[in-house]
Amino acid sequence: MSSDPLLALDGVVKRFGGLTALDGVSFTVAPGEILGLVGPNGSGKTTAINVISGVYHADGGSVTFCGQRIDRLPRFRRVPLGINRTFQVPKPFHAMTVRENVEVAAYFGAHVPVDVDAVLEEIELAPHADDLAGGLTVNQQKRLDLGRALATQPKLLLVDEIGAGLNPGELNVIAGLLSKLAARGIALVVVEHLLDFLNRIANRVMVLSAGRMLFEGTLQDASRNPDVVAAFIGG
Repeated sequence: MSSDPLLALDGVVKRFGGLTALDGVSFTVAPGEILGLVGPNGSGKTTAINVISGVYHADGGSVTFCGQRIDRLPRFRRVPLGINRTFQVPKPFHAMTVRENVEVAAYFGAHVPVDVDAVLEEIELAPHADDLAGGLTVNQQKRLDLGRALATQPKLLLVDEIGAGLNPGELNVIAGLLSKLAARGIALVVVEHLLDFLNRIANRVMVLSAGRMLFEGTLQDASRNPDVVAAFIGG
């Protein structure tokens, strides 16, 4: 794993009217690292990955990827650079097959040949390649969402609460898959409320509270930090 940062946020600010959702957030992510992004509801976790992916533009600070400032780039230009994401609620093309969903993503990705069959095997949806995406289970749609992102051949993958609604067996499959992606050198920023799941995969965590960085380190150390405990449960 390289020690050079693939992604760097420096003093990032994002406001929505009078609400400051991100207030001077700074962190880095190295190739092959899994960074967990945690915090109470409304702490700014999803806003952070929306700024990185280009859904929102930062109002201050900088976002650097592979040494290039990207904070003013439109999101469609970030995918070919190697940035993609999943969503807490998957958004496949319901009337298209699983294979067609992945093929569309590959077409708009890094513009290099993609082995769609290999992607389907990796996300364990090859037997469902010709099924309509709208008929998949929640677990299968989440894996399809991940497969569509992988089809663009990302260097950085932003994962938004992929564990929500999954049973322990399904979580095991997802944890193994994310760990394999990191072993291939893909960096991951994982927003997650399921801390046991996150503890199995993350190299370190960043804790956000009210848009500010509260803690950086291991999840075990975070659980013993009084400021973190107060942010989650009060007092």
